[in-house]
Amino acid sequence: MPTAAPSGNRNERRRAVTRRALIRAARQILAETGDTSVSIQLIAERADVGFGSFYNHFSSKTELFDAAVADVLEELGRTFDEHLSEVDDPAELVSAGFRLSARMADSHPELMQIVRHRALGYLHAGQGLAPRALRDLKRGIAQGRFAPADPVIALSSLGGALLALIELRFARPDLDGDKAATDMAEMMLRMLGLPRDEAAEVARRPLPRLDPA
Repeated sequence: MPTAAPSGNRNERRRAVTRRALIRAARQILAETGDTSVSIQLIAERADVGFGSFYNHFSSKTELFDAAVADVLEELGRTFDEHLSEVDDPAELVSAGFRLSARMADSHPELMQIVRHRALGYLHAGQGLAPRALRDLKRGIAQGRFAPADPVIALSSLGGALLALIELRFARPDLDGDKAATDMAEMMLRMLGLPRDEAAEVARRPLPRLDPA
């Protein structure tokens, strides 16, 4: 006769499912309106969980929405890791980050709307894109691929430009998103010290295909 799973494991699974549902509801709200003033009751209804369940997982809406943004940034970082795992050149990684982000406005619109609305405050967070980008910048500087610079300042410049590109992608859907991303990637590579011709070549290397979310 099969041994029943310990009740603690079942409870942990239920808690994980409820927490995930709350984060999912928060992500939907952030993508649709960016309005974090919605009531906890509305969030619970969107997540299809009881009102009281909210406080079993989060002490406040701020904590929930912070968790939702962190979840988005980590998902974005994992997506980049997956699609760029075979790329070793730090310059190509920087370029691909801009170009894939522009394409993800079409393939992963909910995720990128949240980045558009909320990511500025997480530009130097310890998870998601920031530590990955900082790693690539430090490696590029150490290898002489990029000009000597404070990598944190360089990260601020790249992050601000990336958020501006995402805003442009949504605000001006009539523009050629791939061209805009390629042009901006080329400019960022030149800012980091690559010669003009090399920056142009790196910014136009083939990209991996993105599957829709």
